[in-house]
Amino acid sequence: MSQIEQDSSRYHEIIRGKIRKNLRKYITHSEMIGRQGKDLVSIPVPQVDLPRFTFGKPGSGGVGQGEGNPGDPLTQGKPGPGEGGAGDSPGQHILEAEISLDELVQMLADELELPRIQPKGNKSIESEVARYTDIRRVGPESLRHFKRTYREALKRQLAAGLYDPDNPVIIPYPEDRRYRSYETKPLPAANAVIIYMMDVSGSMGEREKRLVRFTAFWIDAWLKKNYKHVQRRYVVHDAAAGEVDEATFYRLRQGGGTKISSALQFCGDLIKANYKPDEWNIYLFQFSDGDNFSSDNDRSLSILSERLLPIANLYCYGQVDERSYGETFMTTLKRLEAAENVVMTHIRNDDGIFDALKCFLGKGR
Repeated sequence: MSQIEQDSSRYHEIIRGKIRKNLRKYITHSEMIGRQGKDLVSIPVPQVDLPRFTFGKPGSGGVGQGEGNPGDPLTQGKPGPGEGGAGDSPGQHILEAEISLDELVQMLADELELPRIQPKGNKSIESEVARYTDIRRVGPESLRHFKRTYREALKRQLAAGLYDPDNPVIIPYPEDRRYRSYETKPLPAANAVIIYMMDVSGSMGEREKRLVRFTAFWIDAWLKKNYKHVQRRYVVHDAAAGEVDEATFYRLRQGGGTKISSALQFCGDLIKANYKPDEWNIYLFQFSDGDNFSSDNDRSLSILSERLLPIANLYCYGQVDERSYGETFMTTLKRLEAAENVVMTHIRNDDGIFDALKCFLGKGR
């Protein structure tokens, strides 16, 4: 490895170290979250020393050397007027570092100690795999089939009467050479569907939806790292539920009462119509501020226990409120704490997102 490559590698390690150090802050960076679908994201990294290159021998002259006084312009022309007074403190240097989203997700996984997911089902989505099942007369030398080449050379010598059993020397001619060849075949691949459910009653404001959006972004990113294909569906509800697109999911604000069971019932019907549980990895994420019509709690638990938990890899409930007391849906949901695929947590502010991701994804289901 050349010295420049070593310096570049070291420099990128410094960048990654800065990002890891402030990972909690970056996962709620609004500009980055808004760039879904991009392979690279830009992250402002402070206090990084950029490498500088000086050409020529020391003292041999060049730009910035020789006669002159500090402040003299390097080009002809008069300097333009400045604004403001002179300062006596160094500025804060910011570098926009580009890093792949996949690498950022891996940093998050390492920081949270997330286990790899063990998918189930492999029938609905197919990828491709190359299998060497054929022999051809042309190809790269790295794929030459030595046994078949030897056989062809032996057949030629026998047919020509050139084979000597007492001196069995087989010399392949170019026309004797045979090469392995591959063909592409479909390969079943595990796939997943994420169904997001959110309360959109009047009490769910912009702050709450922002917390949901940031949390969902990293859930998407982690599951896409574990599965080749991921589908996302969005369900909103107040006293009644329905499906919307992603943009509407984060912007819709309604009113009226709240019946969490309506979203769970709709989710069950959606799965039944579109996703066979033995072929799909099903992830359910529900967000609410915790207010639910009291008589609806038992119905919600019944739908969860009988319809959703038996078929879901994971059911996660995130309560995006700032309360630390009082009866909420989380209080009711604690009756299902014994279930292995039920996870619940409070997401009271931006700091809560980091902890919620560890809670939701830490089981590796």
